[in-house]
Amino acid sequence: MNIAVLISGNGSNLQGLMDACNSGQLAANIVMVISNRDDAYGLERAAQAGIATATLKHQDFASREDFDAALVAALQPAAVELVVLAGFMRILTPVFLDRYRGRLLNIHPSLLPLYPGLHTHARALDAGDAEAGSTVHFVTPELDGGPPVLQARVPVMPEDDETSLAARVLACEHSIYPLAVSWFVQGRLRLVGNQALLDEQVVPASGIDFSG
Repeated sequence: MNIAVLISGNGSNLQGLMDACNSGQLAANIVMVISNRDDAYGLERAAQAGIATATLKHQDFASREDFDAALVAALQPAAVELVVLAGFMRILTPVFLDRYRGRLLNIHPSLLPLYPGLHTHARALDAGDAEAGSTVHFVTPELDGGPPVLQARVPVMPEDDETSLAARVLACEHSIYPLAVSWFVQGRLRLVGNQALLDEQVVPASGIDFSG
């Protein structure tokens, strides 16, 4: 299966996906990596691995819809079958979402539906939560509101700050994202209506607990 990965920054989850492909855990080809920032280190990771890269600066477009149309156009020649968002800091419009509906996954650094959007770790700490984590989900028009697939949880320690909590959550992301993507590649995971199905069974509303 041909996969494209969209990034905006360091690309550590991209690296995790590339490693999964190289190890055979993920039977797929990452055929393109696109960033909306030309200083994203993930572009260098991809280039070093021989993967085609492109930069589309959102500032160069008059509207979100124009940007998304250019994004679709950039992906079409690569015959992409699945788009994976890995720290892509853009809100996508129906121009893109309709084109890739059911073939678009994201990972979010909170236990959705808690804390959609930004500053997830600070919000978890401010709320006094006992645990935090990350969620792989299908992407739909609702911000971070698509059906969850898989969640990993970590305890919030008394000494935690945003940096330490973020580091432990990110380590979990590197485990669950390749796994969820592999389910899709194997044909086990799909989106039907507004529900995620794994092996034709509806995934729980909070996603599958990775620890379980």
